[in-house]
Amino acid sequence: MTDYSVFPIWIVITHFLNMLFILFLARSGLEVLSACPKFYWNDHCMPGREWLRLTKKTFSAESARPWSSLEEEDSWSPVVALPGRKNLGIGRHWHFMSIQFWILTGAVYIALLFSSGYYRTIVPTSWAIFPNALRAAGDYLQFHLPPAQPGLPFNAAQQLSYFAVVFLLAPLQILTGAAMSPAVIGRFPGYARLFGGRQRARSLHFIGLCLFVAFIAVHTLMVILSGLPELWTVMVLGHRERPPYTDQGLALAIGLAGLFGIVVLNVVATLVSLRYRRSVQRFLGIVVDPFERLLSRVFTSRQGYSWADVSPYFRVNGYPPPDEHYRTLAANGFAEYRLEIAGLVEHPLLLGLEELRALGWTSQIVLHNCIQGWSAVAQWGGVPMAKVLEAVKPKPNARHIAFYAFDDKSVTENEGRSGHFYGTIPLHLALKPQTILALEMNRKPLPVEHGAPVRLRIETQLGFKMVKWVRAIEFVEDYAAIGQGQGGWREDQQYYANAAGI
Repeated sequence: MTDYSVFPIWIVITHFLNMLFILFLARSGLEVLSACPKFYWNDHCMPGREWLRLTKKTFSAESARPWSSLEEEDSWSPVVALPGRKNLGIGRHWHFMSIQFWILTGAVYIALLFSSGYYRTIVPTSWAIFPNALRAAGDYLQFHLPPAQPGLPFNAAQQLSYFAVVFLLAPLQILTGAAMSPAVIGRFPGYARLFGGRQRARSLHFIGLCLFVAFIAVHTLMVILSGLPELWTVMVLGHRERPPYTDQGLALAIGLAGLFGIVVLNVVATLVSLRYRRSVQRFLGIVVDPFERLLSRVFTSRQGYSWADVSPYFRVNGYPPPDEHYRTLAANGFAEYRLEIAGLVEHPLLLGLEELRALGWTSQIVLHNCIQGWSAVAQWGGVPMAKVLEAVKPKPNARHIAFYAFDDKSVTENEGRSGHFYGTIPLHLALKPQTILALEMNRKPLPVEHGAPVRLRIETQLGFKMVKWVRAIEFVEDYAAIGQGQGGWREDQQYYANAAGI
């Protein structure tokens, strides 16, 4: 007969790994959250309509002063966030690396839980668990510790809470996380609607984090109140005292060493991330980038919102180019604008807006997903990139497309960074039906603040990939020689991943 009061070593190991990855996930998640520390119940993200705001910064849709969504970003302490100090790109790398190992740890735990028969310790096998859990909760409210169930290590309330965390809360976090991926919800728009939209999924994801924190706090308190030395020995060594482990001091030493190791790993991860950001970007990218590239390649956006779904307010991200040449073009309605399309193509082109429009036309009402976390729905009209490819005929060695902007970031985003904005996409993304060069927004000429005269739209990617104020397009074999070689200005300067499907 199985002794459920004795835990196998795999339970002990996965317990410590779970603590490590949850801490990584929580801290890196807070770094991601710091870029837009506001929560909404619908995808319009109307400023001032957030249900929760974790920042003192407030902005209004009716503000007389133009403002950019980048101003909403906060700088949170490295003590709390991983790595902290406005490092969204590195924070996302840590988050998406940790989630893969957390899911793997959970999958191994559940597989061994059922194969070994230990699932009976947390999976209820009788409806009596509910009235028994209520009685146990009543004992807690009267400051009494309820006894464990016969043959099991936990009382009914504990068993039910562990079951809820493992089989309900953890999957909910994974599912709501996927409901924030532009590649996933672009391909399956109905999936996000299961949660009430992307922003509701984001809110539920944050509530899930709070529930995890509350569970850990209560769980720790119960261990202390229920008999710390004995339960500590069980948690660390897998059993109560038995030869040759009769000394609780051994359990204390091993357990404290494990907790110390988790703290040290977090400290090292933070310090290394802040000091060696490029190296961390590349190292974590080995794990993170292939999955994002796969999502971007496999999933094709099939969004089709209605005009009634268009958001009443659409945030501006970044400020328009201030140079005289761009201002002159804008003042003349971009009549003298010419888009150069060159590089590894058979037929280089130099097109005005009407010539560009003549290549083909489409329109789409889709959800915009900013990397900061906000979203909005808009209608975009423009030229399918597939039509552009038909016209220029890329050479066989063309692998990527670079989009160069008028935007000089040393002026428009003065945070010690320099260079004109650019972005690159692999050739296969350009062939997606909802990848377009937008010339219109909401049935009107594209506004200057949203990227006029030409803006790239790729509906399986995050917003930073959709270059605004496009001045030239170049087909290249590799982007290593462009900028700092990471595939885009944000990738170069802020250590974002080049693929942005999640």
